[in-house]
Amino acid sequence: MAKYSDIKGFTVQTLSTDTIASQFAGGSWASGGSMNTARRRVLGSGIQTAAIAVAGYSTAAQALAEQYNGSSWTEVADLNTQRDSGGMSGLAPYTATIYFGGGNSPGGNTGASESFDGSSWTEVADLNTGRNMAFGMGASSTAALGGGGETPPVVATVEKYDGSSWTEVGDLNTARAFAAGTGSNTAAIVFGGEPPFLANAEQWNGSAWTEVGDLNTARSGLAGSGSTYTDALAFGGGAPTAAAVTEHFDGSSWTEIADLSTARGGGPMGAGTSALSIAAGGNNPGGNLASTEEWTAPAVFNQQVEGQLFFNSTTNTFKETITDIAGATWASGAAMNTQRAQVASAQASPHSAGQVAGGAYTNVVANTEQYNGTAWTEVNDLNTANRQNAGSGTQTSAISSGGYNPSWLDVAETWNGSSWTEVAEINQARYQMGAAGVSNTSAMIYSGEGAPSSTQYAKTETWDGSSWTEVNDMNQARYGLAGGGTLTDAIGIGGQEDGAGNPSNKVELWDGTSWTETTEINTSRGYSGAGVSNGSSAIFFAGGTFPNIPGNLKAQTEFWNGSSWTEIADLGTARFGVSGQGTAFDALAAGGGPTTSGGTATEEWTTPLANKTITAS
Repeated sequence: MAKYSDIKGFTVQTLSTDTIASQFAGGSWASGGSMNTARRRVLGSGIQTAAIAVAGYSTAAQALAEQYNGSSWTEVADLNTQRDSGGMSGLAPYTATIYFGGGNSPGGNTGASESFDGSSWTEVADLNTGRNMAFGMGASSTAALGGGGETPPVVATVEKYDGSSWTEVGDLNTARAFAAGTGSNTAAIVFGGEPPFLANAEQWNGSAWTEVGDLNTARSGLAGSGSTYTDALAFGGGAPTAAAVTEHFDGSSWTEIADLSTARGGGPMGAGTSALSIAAGGNNPGGNLASTEEWTAPAVFNQQVEGQLFFNSTTNTFKETITDIAGATWASGAAMNTQRAQVASAQASPHSAGQVAGGAYTNVVANTEQYNGTAWTEVNDLNTANRQNAGSGTQTSAISSGGYNPSWLDVAETWNGSSWTEVAEINQARYQMGAAGVSNTSAMIYSGEGAPSSTQYAKTETWDGSSWTEVNDMNQARYGLAGGGTLTDAIGIGGQEDGAGNPSNKVELWDGTSWTETTEINTSRGYSGAGVSNGSSAIFFAGGTFPNIPGNLKAQTEFWNGSSWTEIADLGTARFGVSGQGTAFDALAAGGGPTTSGGTATEEWTTPLANKTITAS
């Protein structure tokens, strides 16, 4: 019997524009009226249609103040003290703001503060510590927060203003100058700065600073805006040359969105909300800038949904929304607490739910850490300190197998979300194995190296929650390989094939019964990481050879589509012994480094959705 849809067809949604990933992905910058005086190191507050730009540097420090009405700038009352690179309550209305600190060469740094009532500036209590290139935020002229900056040296101290005096409060985790931020004096975020160029961001809860997701582009002399500390924009800055990069923060991570029309570093002013912002001034190789740009993100938009079909009536095209592996990128995440490499990881986890346990070649530890997409937290240790162990599972159900300390281990431990428990031993003591599995009752290990005399193994063992069973061997014995998947659909990638450090390019697929050799990777290497969805969808990244490090470190990422490998975006840092976990579309690279001691760096792999035109073939 024919289906109704085959006879009558089906309805496809018609849209005048493509769907977008978020409100901010649909935003753009447009030209506004120019300031009367071109300058850099200028600060501002207010909203897109009612803002103020204060002080700055042209050929000397300035006392100038200009107000913006949404189309043009008008000079208003000057500051009492000319200066540049101070701090300002950027979230405040332009008629009730405060400017503090800054440089007034040749007089040096100042702690002077001045409040604005819409018509004139009044000197108020000085900062406790005079400084320039400070950051500032606040919702009014009587409730501000300022910190960082250069006294010299660059400092981490922060001060809070209550309308009558400044009080020192909790220090930043990272001393910085020439940073940007937004928020109130009880809920703020600061990001970027120097020396020399910082990417890390910190949130203020009224009593302490907490590190959150890093900017994608490290820079100083940037501007920021936003209505809350979980919804902010960062734009411009030097990295080291003037940048046009704009990024949006959603409370956990930064996403690059539409660039400024004009690259501007050196401290442009920023004000407004994350949906309606203004940027003015700054400088670039052409000199100081007077130009203004206005950021607008659409209030109404069509959200991208994977698998969505629609017809774009403007371009007359049918489109499908798919995961776009070609557009995937690596971005910096928070550093681990313990330096390590080649450790057991919860391989089935996405990058916002990672886990590692054990230590590096020269650093045998039992530490376990979990990642929440923002920070690593130490949880309960393994029972046996270990290095180069294999791991699979999730943050709540994982297993660690084998390893070394001070000889090859046959130990296995399962994780229930809060603690490790020793279970039945693996049949062959070894380390540097591949691993796959989705829980602490369903796992497998394969290949590796062990006794006697550093033998390379091809052995495969499966775990059913109570015992290990030897099954069919891999075709090529090796160690230091990467992999992942399930007990019926797994992959083993790369590695080293002998003690001389010869890297392997071999790839094998497991179907639940046996291993089959398939298409080789493009770059031979071992001690790499992988994000595996299944045997037909994976990424393979980083690595090198032992003992030929650090001269042979790799940053390459290769994508497996089930039949071939394609090189795509590189890691930010080439490294050896990286712990990889997650899927081909949402992965985590943790630890590893230029030596066997490993490192603490984390990078997150994210794959965007994209609208692809459907064509007849």
